[in-house]
Amino acid sequence: MTYTLALAETFGSDLVRGIGAILLYGVIGLLLMLVGFYAIDWTTPGKLSDLVRRGLPNAVIVTASGMLSMAFIVVVAIFNSASDLTEGLITSLVYGLLGIIVQVLAVRLLEWSTRIDVKGTIQSEVFAPASIVVAAAHLALGLVVAVSIS
Repeated sequence: MTYTLALAETFGSDLVRGIGAILLYGVIGLLLMLVGFYAIDWTTPGKLSDLVRRGLPNAVIVTASGMLSMAFIVVVAIFNSASDLTEGLITSLVYGLLGIIVQVLAVRLLEWSTRIDVKGTIQSEVFAPASIVVAAAHLALGLVVAVSIS
């Protein structure tokens, strides 16, 4: 008995379209992550990238949590984008940018309300437990903002 495996007529074009979509969403995701990083860096006292390069443990913790929180937002923005590629790219970009803005404002408000000395914490040469609170705020609010996109 012989079986013939036949591919759909549109298989090739669907495959190329899918690869193109992956590449385009990847570019959008990367751009949003860069914007998110610089938004965190710009709104956090001190130059985070310099502090991280110096190996300051609290700056590393806060930066890593900020990047993860931005990734939550970007992933959900892409996941909930429209099914049409062009509309999907636009909605991902808009939802992602809006999510980043809301995330940064929310984290800064929470840090202000808890009266944590973020600058002193992230510039400390030794581990400061307050950095875990700031990191938790980043992650928690990132999840809240991400879910609000859906």
